[in-house]
Amino acid sequence: MKKLSPLHDRVLIKRINIEEKTKGGIFIPNSAREKPLEGKVLAVGPGKIVNGNRELLTVKIGDKILFSKYSETEVEIDGEMLLLLREDDILGIVN
Repeated sequence: MKKLSPLHDRVLIKRINIEEKTKGGIFIPNSAREKPLEGKVLAVGPGKIVNGNRELLTVKIGDKILFSKYSETEVEIDGEMLLLLREDDILGIVN
């Protein structure tokens, strides 16, 4: 199994899938669905260095997050599509 360790303030996440049906039971095809903007943190970098000091990241492994659209870089690891993004592109932690 390959392993990816993010550098600096980058975070590796797995996108959380959305429902394939509406509440009314109507099936939504892949072509009509928007990509979800929620994910689960799989790995975090050590933090970026500012003025000689390392700033630790706010998010941690296992957090469920909401991130901004078009901010991610898709990477494939062991046949699974994961996302790599900067912590600045994370909008919030979902409780």
